[in-house]
Amino acid sequence: MTSKTLKMAGACLVAAAVSVGLYAVDRPDRAADKAPAAAQSKTVAPVVPVTATKVAQHDVPIVVEGLGTVTPINAATIRTQVQGTLDSVDFVEGKQVKRGDVLAKIDPRVYEAQVDQAQAALARDEASLKNARTNLARTQPLATRGFATQQLLDTQDSQVAQGEGTVALDKAALEAAQTQLSYATITAPFDGVTGIRRIDPGNVVHPTDTNGLVVLTQLQPIAVIFTLPSGDIPGVQQALASGDASVDVYDAQNKHKLDHGSLILINNQVDSSTGTVQLKASFPNAGNTLWPGTFVNVHLTIAVRHNALTVPLTAVRQGPDGAFAYTVGPNNVVGIRNVATGQSRDGQVLIEQGLAANETVVTAGQYRLNPGTTVEIVPDDKNDQVQDATTASAGMLP
Repeated sequence: MTSKTLKMAGACLVAAAVSVGLYAVDRPDRAADKAPAAAQSKTVAPVVPVTATKVAQHDVPIVVEGLGTVTPINAATIRTQVQGTLDSVDFVEGKQVKRGDVLAKIDPRVYEAQVDQAQAALARDEASLKNARTNLARTQPLATRGFATQQLLDTQDSQVAQGEGTVALDKAALEAAQTQLSYATITAPFDGVTGIRRIDPGNVVHPTDTNGLVVLTQLQPIAVIFTLPSGDIPGVQQALASGDASVDVYDAQNKHKLDHGSLILINNQVDSSTGTVQLKASFPNAGNTLWPGTFVNVHLTIAVRHNALTVPLTAVRQGPDGAFAYTVGPNNVVGIRNVATGQSRDGQVLIEQGLAANETVVTAGQYRLNPGTTVEIVPDDKNDQVQDATTASAGMLP
């Protein structure tokens, strides 16, 4: 390479260096500030919209639930106790009757005749007894003065005793005949509602008839028999002993309350095949909302937890270490808190440990949260701004 070529290359390098230096000196300050600002903007986490609520503190009833069947306290198949022709049916099917109301009548003539016979026999034997007592009264003074033998006196005394026994027997026979006659009029043994009539007037009825005349069912009050796990029984026993056990019954969908009642008893045996125990509760059923044979849901209150803490069920999440909740602290920065939960019902869960009253917990939008995330709490009327994990997992949200 010639010296001329080397000199030209060196000149070019010097010119390039000068150009770079001049660009650095003459570059506007605004360009120098843009690059760090852009890099900084990329590191700022976006604010996440969520819904949140305060931890509530109030009295919470402790409730156990079971499935039960409505059962009448009293139900009877009305049958005749005597044989005869059914003269009349005096009830209306499906209507309420009172204790002692006449339900049906049987031809009473045979039983009236039996009563007349018993009354006649009683009258005859009472007359004989009266005569025997008169003879005894006459014989006693004669025997005292020696004008009558002791044997005669004993005979008269025996006849009086025999007459008294006969009269007592006649009275019992009369009572039996009157009872048979009373059976010819069939009355309601308790307040209740009649079912479908099973026999018509004119038929001969017998005490052995399987179907009877009608089924009478008591509806007010009424009972519900339900089951609970045997592990719940100690708490139920304590509530029953203290008088705190109250029962609410709901429909089969567990949505509508039907009645409020009280616990009657706990069955004395555990079903070994299911590990459950039967319980029985009574309800006034003033509106006839409980009907025998229907399935219902029973809510048994066994205690009241005073000043307990509750949060919406959606605020509690499950993680590898158990249940937790996101709390919102100062400056709307999210923290995470492990919690211990109790019963959950009506969309609320009881918090045993981990939260304090009036703390703010996130109820929706948790799937984008981490400790330290800044959130924006949106009002309930704008909760459509909160991104749902379900829609996000479907690819609809980032």
